[in-house]
Amino acid sequence: MKLAVMIALCFVVVSAAKAGKATPLFETDDAIAISISAPWRDVARAKPEDPPIAGVLTIGNETLPIALGTRGKSRREKHVCEFPPIRVEFAEKPPATSLFHKQDKLKLVTYCRRSAKHQQLVLKEYAAYKLYNAVTPQSFRARLSSVSYVDAKKGTTDIERIGFFLEDIDDLAKRVDLEEVERGRTPLAMLDQPAAARAAVFEYMIGNLDWDMTAGPEGEDCCHNSKIIGPSKTAEAGLAPVPYDFDMSGFVDAPYAIPPEQFRLRSVKSRVFRGFCAHNDETRAAAADLLARRAALEQAVASTPLLAAATIRKATEYLDGFFKDVATDAAVEKNLIGKCRG
Repeated sequence: MKLAVMIALCFVVVSAAKAGKATPLFETDDAIAISISAPWRDVARAKPEDPPIAGVLTIGNETLPIALGTRGKSRREKHVCEFPPIRVEFAEKPPATSLFHKQDKLKLVTYCRRSAKHQQLVLKEYAAYKLYNAVTPQSFRARLSSVSYVDAKKGTTDIERIGFFLEDIDDLAKRVDLEEVERGRTPLAMLDQPAAARAAVFEYMIGNLDWDMTAGPEGEDCCHNSKIIGPSKTAEAGLAPVPYDFDMSGFVDAPYAIPPEQFRLRSVKSRVFRGFCAHNDETRAAAADLLARRAALEQAVASTPLLAAATIRKATEYLDGFFKDVATDAAVEKNLIGKCRG
């Protein structure tokens, strides 16, 4: 796989050369501690289309007025999660001295259930973002945070749990000298082939089937659990998919995660390659690149704050299955190329 590795590294050098400066919140990986005061019972009951609910975010001595809304689908179902993922919207522009300077709206991945086991799931999903950061700058940055949920009506802290903020797509695009592209169904020919192959191989590595890089769910714009960035807002070539939402992956292995029906699998831990045959050369290069990064990828998991030793061991063992699947040219041909779409 020497030639493939050389090709893959060329892609990495080009991509890395375009990496710029992040907004203050995502400049480092140091965990932060915040509190959010809000009428949480009202927030938890709200639908994504409901008007946002006023709250206050506090970090250190700084308080920022915010508005809160719910988001997502499966995690808003009561039988799945006790508490939904939320969106934080800043009612006023945070000052230049604030860690949240230049932020407008942010996704906050919250706790699903209160148990310590579910905290480990949040941390594993955070680790999945760090894995893709280790592969390419064209990836969402995440900022781990301890969140105190203060009941605005009582003035008392209801619960404190780990969560993480996700970088806004516009900030990500600016950081890599591209722009978000909002469109409907996206023909395969419009995609940047190395970026598309890289995303597909990564999704295979973490065992995720809950995505699509050419179409969104019925009635929604492209794409399902991925955003598109390109040379301009109206670009129709060189479009790079950026994946997100990894809680349904085998790597995270959430108790509520089930494989999409069309795959007829018993477990989300079963891998199915969903890359495209048109990208076979780039798929080989992406597989070689991830294999060459094995140490860095394993370190991304091992260095995740608060991740229990047993969780690290199981997550690393799951990644080991991927590395075996791409260990040789023959293995790549059998497990990826031989299963490509189209």
